[in-house]
Amino acid sequence: MTTTSILRAVAVASTAGMLLAVVACSSDTDTDGVAETRQVTVTAVPSALSATSVQSSAPSTSTDESGYTATSVRVAGDTGRVRYDVVVPQIEGGDPAVAAEFDESMRAALQDQIDGWPEDRFTLESTDRSAVVHIGSRVVSGLLVTSWNADPPGAHPTPIVATVVIDADDAQPITLDRLFPDLQAGLNRLSEESARLLPATAAGPDFPREGIEPKQENFANWVATPAGMEIHFSDYQVGPHAIGLIDITVPWDRLSDVVAPDLVDVVSS
Repeated sequence: MTTTSILRAVAVASTAGMLLAVVACSSDTDTDGVAETRQVTVTAVPSALSATSVQSSAPSTSTDESGYTATSVRVAGDTGRVRYDVVVPQIEGGDPAVAAEFDESMRAALQDQIDGWPEDRFTLESTDRSAVVHIGSRVVSGLLVTSWNADPPGAHPTPIVATVVIDADDAQPITLDRLFPDLQAGLNRLSEESARLLPATAAGPDFPREGIEPKQENFANWVATPAGMEIHFSDYQVGPHAIGLIDITVPWDRLSDVVAPDLVDVVSS
């Protein structure tokens, strides 16, 4: 597998039933008012996060309107070929179906990264970019960025990107082909907007144009925010590794004629 193929992250759909059982104890607060960490035990099917220890952190942020709280879970294990120790964004509260869909989709994103290179030995570690990016009244968006490194280590680690967007109205993922009724028209618009916005980023005006060709794989990683569709490009996609990961935000009013009418208010909430 080429380096380029390693660096192409894909949008992650939900893996329903990935976890057979999750048993957690409650979070307590000590005398200093600091929330203690809760332990979670996961029993997984063989293809899921096997040989895994999972530790959830105390809630970090919340949105009163939606009732959801951003939190995270640490997933660590060793398959014999892949060693991983990753903090995965999660939510709790609100609609249980939405929280379950988001949490399972984020863990499925990590599982896809673990399974992504079956011939290689490598490690996956956390980065400080992973987050519950936005909790809106009708949408929840999450970003998972891990650090991939060959085992034994290569020249430098490579960041791997995945995103999850969940419609809080129906607890279903919002994929590109759902967001854009005419998928090719939507991709064409994203390509045009990327060409307009990227020169003002670290990618500069001379970024490689193949990275923004109107193809699904070039725009697979995105999150919904009130400001617009935040597109996250993979390492090397629009420039050399040295410039870091690049993202742009396309305002919703630049996409209003190609986004599904029933989703305009959802993704911008």
